[in-house]
Amino acid sequence: MHLPAFGVGTFRLKGQTATDSVATALELGYRAVDTAQIYGNEAEVGQAIADSGIPRADLFITTKIWTHHYAKDKLVPSLRESLDKLRTDAVDLTLIHWPAPDNGVALPEFMEALAEAKSLGLTRQIGISNFNIELTQQALDVVGQGEIATNQIELSPYLQNRTLAAFLAQHDITVTSYMTLAYGKVLNDPVLGAIARKHQATVAQVALAWALQSGYAVIPSSTRREHLASNLLARDLRLDAGDMAQIATLERNGREISPAGLAPVWD
Repeated sequence: MHLPAFGVGTFRLKGQTATDSVATALELGYRAVDTAQIYGNEAEVGQAIADSGIPRADLFITTKIWTHHYAKDKLVPSLRESLDKLRTDAVDLTLIHWPAPDNGVALPEFMEALAEAKSLGLTRQIGISNFNIELTQQALDVVGQGEIATNQIELSPYLQNRTLAAFLAQHDITVTSYMTLAYGKVLNDPVLGAIARKHQATVAQVALAWALQSGYAVIPSSTRREHLASNLLARDLRLDAGDMAQIATLERNGREISPAGLAPVWD
């Protein structure tokens, strides 16, 4: 199951800022773009992709279904709207954005609707986001082993989520790490700073390289060209076993996002 290890995220980017960020990322060599219905920027992402002139086959586009569209009669129509905004016949990956246990739509209903979207050819792969172990297992029970491409979760040197990551690895579900820099909090970390100096790298590159070497996909975002370019260089940074061991000690369960009513009980 193909999932690019490195993409550009668009969380919190609106209007022309979103278009410009994605356009710059594509110009720099990014080929995977992550958006979501709730971000309110699918049309801007679609604009940047259309203007880039890059063949659709060379791109990997991910979007996420928002909670208002989980019901069986709403999910597929909402995805069709997303495709119109993104100016494409199909996305490469569609995720359920949050498990939203209090949403009034049971997990089997929205997972079956997501599987239907795939069978209709509207998305090439399907996945989940912000699911704990129990809910991931429930999702697997509905759609079957091998059907869930990724679980996109908050994961950083300060929130390493090892138990969940190990479970996902057992089931061949790729971890996609978001908030890999913990809203920038890791950028002033002395341990990461020392590793960065050793490798003549930035702390952001070290954090991203750590996630990549752990086997995770990453989707960092930025509005600044130099940061987008710098982040890409994390792909070429090789941390040694000592570096990885030091980063392992930074775990502090430092979760940044856990919205009431949307988030599960975390592992």
